[in-house]
Amino acid sequence: MELPKMPSMRLDGRRALVTGAGRGLGLACASALAQAGAHVTLVARTGAEVEEAAAAIRARGEQATAVALDVTDLDAAAAFMETGEAHDILVNNAGTNKPGPMAEAKVADFDLVMGLNLRAAYFLSQAFVKRLLAGKRPGSVINMSSQMGLVGAANRTIYCASKYAIEGLTKAMAVELAPAGIRVNSICPTFIETPMTKPFFENAAFREATLAKIKLGRIGSVEDVMGAVVYLASDAASLVTGSAIVVDGGWTAE
Repeated sequence: MELPKMPSMRLDGRRALVTGAGRGLGLACASALAQAGAHVTLVARTGAEVEEAAAAIRARGEQATAVALDVTDLDAAAAFMETGEAHDILVNNAGTNKPGPMAEAKVADFDLVMGLNLRAAYFLSQAFVKRLLAGKRPGSVINMSSQMGLVGAANRTIYCASKYAIEGLTKAMAVELAPAGIRVNSICPTFIETPMTKPFFENAAFREATLAKIKLGRIGSVEDVMGAVVYLASDAASLVTGSAIVVDGGWTAE
């Protein structure tokens, strides 16, 4: 009997680009992809953060390059994507939030969140896809979404709007690009303890309310997302496109 062979989750010989890679989820994704064998380009506005992260990856014997780039500068981002070797994997991780009551939201808050979470991700994906199409190459786009792209929450109307849009974008891109062998998926984490979210959890009431919704009873860690990003980037997910991997401890199951 010839047994089926598990498809490889190794990424040797592939190039991955991760935005918002200086800390938190972005750093974890970059680290995971590098451990799986990819050459990783870490992108963030703050050059010092990604330089340090890339150096730490290289010190492990893996491949990493740091790039200081504001992905909301669409012209600069598009120009960068045309330089050097093309990437095979794009992780749109850079994001932000401005929580608060809907009745008090400011136009500037809306523009900030939508500009980074949606507009920048859309046009960076466009630049990434153009190179793949020109070279007739397959690829993988992984959008860092959120459980808030699947449910609603008070004081998060702008953020939810941006993540629901990312979920729609993921599905539409997947349908359009499938004939070219380009897969597009999202990861939807629950609250993950990162430098951006840590201040929220210092509020005991907020922490308690959050834990009451996460059925597995703990706040997420960046390590909880690392397996999902490697899977979606790899041949093990070769028939997976237009999907969301929900890493929420059961929040959205109820």
